[in-house]
Amino acid sequence: MGITLVKLPDEEKIRPLPFYLTMEEWIARKAPEGDYFFMWQVNPTVIFGRNQQIDTEVNITYCREHGIEFYRRKSGGGCVFADMDNIMFSYITPADEVQTTFHAYAARVAEMLCGLGLKAEAGGRNDVMIGGRKVSGNAFYHIPGRSIVHGTMLYSTNMHHMLNAITPSRSKLESKKVKSVASHITTISEHLPTLKIEDFKRYAADFMADDEWVLSEKDIREIEEMSKPYFTERWIEGKWKGEPVDAAKRIEGAGEFTVILCLDDEGRIDDVNLQGDFFLLQDADEMLFEILRGIRPDEDSIRTAISGKKVEEIISGLSNDAFVNLISEAAGRIRENPGD
Repeated sequence: MGITLVKLPDEEKIRPLPFYLTMEEWIARKAPEGDYFFMWQVNPTVIFGRNQQIDTEVNITYCREHGIEFYRRKSGGGCVFADMDNIMFSYITPADEVQTTFHAYAARVAEMLCGLGLKAEAGGRNDVMIGGRKVSGNAFYHIPGRSIVHGTMLYSTNMHHMLNAITPSRSKLESKKVKSVASHITTISEHLPTLKIEDFKRYAADFMADDEWVLSEKDIREIEEMSKPYFTERWIEGKWKGEPVDAAKRIEGAGEFTVILCLDDEGRIDDVNLQGDFFLLQDADEMLFEILRGIRPDEDSIRTAISGKKVEEIISGLSNDAFVNLISEAAGRIRENPGD
């Protein structure tokens, strides 16, 4: 398949999650042309998506009481819990066609698990399943010229921490027709109890890659410097202008959306953002939200502003009509309740 395994000179050292997210982007921006793959583990950490509200997705009190870190990533998608029994996979490729890239990667991971005798398959928007239960959830992040797919691989995990550190919405659980988070998750160790985690990692590396590149100390220092914005309060807490207009709305095939909207004194869009568990395929700030600022928030004006865009190529599964309705309906509620 022509994939290079990227390794650190001190693989046994456990770094904070932002280092590894930055390592992906560093590889995407600086590595020679080609496909790259690496695995990593972190101390107990909650990772939430670019567009999620921290206070509705993360049980901050529980995390602080139990020494669990929490960070926002640049990709979309939902909230996940990771610890040393959960292996994170990162894949960087020059391929630009989002859905093809994403599905090819998920199929490759499923094939890797099938090689262990597991009945694995790619399923849902972002999952790899074993017997209908999720063992790997993935998210996508695109920068010019490179695409990044990253996600979990549940060898095992502290289920108590997972259930208490993350607070998924009731509508999300109901949409999946499950009574609890635990009922739709499985682990490698559940199916292969004699397979040790280090043996699994060696098998995965041999299957997923056919070359190797060890980063230098200089490379590591550059990554550490690049990672600093991830640690800021502004980024972690997501302090955008405006407030959520209404309760989250679930759109089939796209995800859950909450509109953050601020109108100026003349009723034009001053700032706009979407929060939720949807998948960003490109930079929505540059591709969508910037072009809405300063316009009237009615259907016709929004539709005209985005006429040259295909929203589903920016936010997976979301049509232009659905996007227009989200923004215009939110603006309507602000006008109906100006004092809220």
